[in-house]
Amino acid sequence: VGRCSAVSLSRQVQGTGGSSAVSKCSAAARGYIQDRFLRLLAGRRRRRAPIIHRGYYIRARAVDHCVQDFLLRTQSLPRTQILSLGAGFDSLFFRLKDMGLLHHTVVYEVDFPNVACQKATLIKGMKELSALVGDPGGEGLGAITFSGEDYKLLGVDLSELSELERTLEEAGLNNEIPTLFIAEVVLTYMENTRSDGLIQWAAEHFPQACFLLYEQVHPEDPFGHVMQQHFRQLGTALHSLAQYPDCEAQQRRFLGKGWTECSVMDMNEFFTCCIPEDERQRVQTLEPFDEYEEWHLKCSHYFVLAASKGMEPPWTPLLPSVTVPHHAAPVGMAGSVPAAACAGLSAVPGLRRYGHHSVLIKPHVIVTTGGFGEERGQHCRMRNCHVLRRRAGCWEAGCVTQNIPEKSWGERLYHTVSRLSDTLALVVGGRTSPSRAGLGMLWLKFPETCNASGPGDVAVELVSLQPAAEAAVLRWRHSTTEITFKGEQYLFVYGGRSALEPVLGDWCFLHTPELSCTVIAVEGPVPESRHSHSACSWEGGVLIAGGLGAAEQPLGSVFLLRELEHGFQWQTIETHPALVPRYSHTAHVHEGKLLLVGGVWFHASSVPGVTVIDIMTGLCLDYVINVEHLEWPLMLHNHSSIFLPDEKELLVIGGGGNCFSFGTHLNPVPVSLSLSSILISH
Repeated sequence: VGRCSAVSLSRQVQGTGGSSAVSKCSAAARGYIQDRFLRLLAGRRRRRAPIIHRGYYIRARAVDHCVQDFLLRTQSLPRTQILSLGAGFDSLFFRLKDMGLLHHTVVYEVDFPNVACQKATLIKGMKELSALVGDPGGEGLGAITFSGEDYKLLGVDLSELSELERTLEEAGLNNEIPTLFIAEVVLTYMENTRSDGLIQWAAEHFPQACFLLYEQVHPEDPFGHVMQQHFRQLGTALHSLAQYPDCEAQQRRFLGKGWTECSVMDMNEFFTCCIPEDERQRVQTLEPFDEYEEWHLKCSHYFVLAASKGMEPPWTPLLPSVTVPHHAAPVGMAGSVPAAACAGLSAVPGLRRYGHHSVLIKPHVIVTTGGFGEERGQHCRMRNCHVLRRRAGCWEAGCVTQNIPEKSWGERLYHTVSRLSDTLALVVGGRTSPSRAGLGMLWLKFPETCNASGPGDVAVELVSLQPAAEAAVLRWRHSTTEITFKGEQYLFVYGGRSALEPVLGDWCFLHTPELSCTVIAVEGPVPESRHSHSACSWEGGVLIAGGLGAAEQPLGSVFLLRELEHGFQWQTIETHPALVPRYSHTAHVHEGKLLLVGGVWFHASSVPGVTVIDIMTGLCLDYVINVEHLEWPLMLHNHSSIFLPDEKELLVIGGGGNCFSFGTHLNPVPVSLSLSSILISH
């Protein structure tokens, strides 16, 4: 039985390697990676999504960065060697050989016997590959499936250390020369005692050695739960995560197993610190992209580690080329906020969505529009409006009859909805696809009788706009906020992005009766361009917080657009301690306090909860959300939230996203956050 289960596991692990090769091949086809050998080794070809391309780009870039640093530092030595563990159908040897970087280096690749045999057959059958490895000198013998002058391919189960050691010795591996070990999402599939044994064996048997490790981290936050569930369903559980849940634990692991130097970075830090700015910009413009949250969450859940011993000077490929704020230190929490799922809403269709917008149209009546979600068991862009009403202290779903011309609504995401009266709300902007122009405006019209006992019909009409106003609102991930100037009502449309501009920093004052663009003087230092920020009305002006900036970096600034006699003025609000940079959060103002809810930040040790900022003093306190009574991961990004001041309650609706290749997570039901304790104590 044990042998059968081991064979089954090896097949599942091999499946992840094949999928990885296809994804790398797709990334190369779109220009992320320069590698003409991937298509020869991947076998099947399949177009992957942009977020998958970015994920495999950063993985390939991290490995190449460290490998080339090792070759550069050892180029004056007579001989070196690279041992790639669980190499699969990787093209590393062929790429390095083609670049002329293997003058005195032998590459050894190890994988399961049938994978090694398949790869050996591929190499022998393709002239482009066989020309680079040369004559193998007869058929492969035993576990050595291919043996060229500077390339050896071995079929061995890595968990059988004695067998691995014997085969490597037979293939000519030399313990006395500088050796680079590579384990790219491999060791985590092994039992910890076996992977620890391999790490320690490498340190003990090779006096001059380097070890490059790339794998997952942070299993216990919402994204980590989805990631773990994905690998469990594949039958390839990630064993290392329980014992080594973060970068610091992995670093201690290597230092405790005989390695004398060890540095580690998560992939957000690597992308920012070790990739030149022009290369980052090149990658960011390769194809239309609008999944920033999942990209940054994926990067915070993978790390690259470089360990060494006996190398003079020490091997330090992960020294940052630029100085950026370090995000490893945990965020201090001032307390916790209890979360409770809204009972009775678990079976309501249409509430599982992200990129939507919710608005309080009457006391205790909430309408939610747009986004991407789940309806009738299918994932799709959401056309239907949904309503929540509160009766007898409980939220329940109401029916909405919609008169929505299909072309006008456009199944939009990342739009805004502003309530202008008891019977009228305005939808501004949004998108269908990130490669298409932003969408215009719509009226949402509610009947006079719309109340908590029944919402009635909601009519949707296109808004006919002047050309200047139409151009100003063709954006998404922006904010639209009600402001007052000289007693007149305006909507302040700010920031966001468009199909042509990845980030916008302009604004427009829409005079609400006729929705015309009005020129109003604004003075003071203009805030950095941003999207996915928050904006709240306050004392006639607007409070802007956070967002994602031009370099796809979260921002921690807070600005007030303050009304003056002749116009408005931008004013910076200094927070202390400094607000942790974030984006994709929501915000509300209550009695001089700015409340920020959720979002994405680069502090991988925790996820954003609720942050309370005193607008007058700048005091900034973070509170963790207590999710012990929730039976599923609560993802607080791409959500909407409604604040009920009398109850001091926050209702979080929807949220989640496409979690890299791990599947789409949608928060299944609205969640109530009770803020009474923190608003009293703050």
